[in-house]
Amino acid sequence: MESSAALTSIRLSSSICLSRHSSPFLSPAFPPKRSLSLSLKLQNHFPSTSKNVLQASSSLKPSTTVSDTYSEAIELADIDWDNLGFGLQPTDYMYFMKCDQGGTFTKGELKRFGNIELNPSAGVLNYGQGLFEGLKAYRKEDGNILLFRPEENALRMKMGAERMCMPSPSVEQFVEAVKDTVLANKRWIPPQGKGSLYIRPLLMGSGAVLGLAPAPEYTFLIYVSPVGNYFKEGLAPINLIVESELHRATPGGTGGVKTIGNYAAVLKAQSAAKAKGYSDVLYLDCVHKRYLEEVSSCNIFVVKGNVISTPSIKGTILPGITRKSIIDVARSQGFEVEERLVSVDELVEADEVFCTGTAVVVSPVGSVTYHGKKVSYGDGIGAVSQQLYTVLTRLQMGLAEDNMNWTVELR
Repeated sequence: MESSAALTSIRLSSSICLSRHSSPFLSPAFPPKRSLSLSLKLQNHFPSTSKNVLQASSSLKPSTTVSDTYSEAIELADIDWDNLGFGLQPTDYMYFMKCDQGGTFTKGELKRFGNIELNPSAGVLNYGQGLFEGLKAYRKEDGNILLFRPEENALRMKMGAERMCMPSPSVEQFVEAVKDTVLANKRWIPPQGKGSLYIRPLLMGSGAVLGLAPAPEYTFLIYVSPVGNYFKEGLAPINLIVESELHRATPGGTGGVKTIGNYAAVLKAQSAAKAKGYSDVLYLDCVHKRYLEEVSSCNIFVVKGNVISTPSIKGTILPGITRKSIIDVARSQGFEVEERLVSVDELVEADEVFCTGTAVVVSPVGSVTYHGKKVSYGDGIGAVSQQLYTVLTRLQMGLAEDNMNWTVELR
């Protein structure tokens, strides 16, 4: 595969500055063979923002303005785009912004991607005071970049931060930081149809604290990585096992926010399931041990006729952004969608089952095993799963008109 070098001019948006210090973190993996000129201009607007988001962020102004232009020669990524998995590929830049407990986030900066320093007594290390988000950037046919509903991730982080006693960036700060990070790493966005750029914002208690208490300092960080399919099967049926003894979340806990501890809690059951040949685990509620909740990192949907049912959001289930989008897409396609308690027994009679999430988008379920009994759903991808996947991904990649006003275009 031929690689390229580019002279990139990055015009900084309203609230960041680019770190000019040399860094040992990033070393080129591939030598350049030809030159190409790119101009990356960070945008200061996001037209798809909903009314409530605008109201939440309109009174917040950037704390500083940097109108400097920073140029440096960078090599266009030369990786095997046809064989991207879902794993970390170190890229060029990450975004940093800090604030004290009780304060507000102000000035952020782009730094070379690499390791970070944390005090051993940092709140995130000792008491798990941390959140993360996940979203994607897609390359269009014309080379422009699309983000998918970034303001929704910003709002979900704010909700989670409140639950975890942390300050959080404003919606405007979050979205602009995502734009800055994506454009600074533009050469890592896969060609259309080859994958996407996965964007991972983190919010953590980085200040040192020994006794159990909120950390005195917080760090907001974003890094990115080009990715392919989350499951090795790709857009192919996955096989789930129902877990009835170990639970992902409890009423009154943190299952409804994207805190880091929620994911460590599923590793034991997930590892055991994969060792037995299953793709992932489907969890039941911890009270009745009867109602569906989530797969390890995905929401679950059950199809019967023209009705699509999914567990209602009730504090133990993460309000997935892809989940929310699929519900709207399904209704626009003429399906009836029910958000309610869904019994595990309904899996037996279902026509189709599928999962949704940022990483997987839509993942059809080929079988579910419960108490040793396996229920299968046809030989391939279900018609409903395929239809919803196609509609949503075409919108995300800019192949269909965005009548929902969900995408944000970067040039």
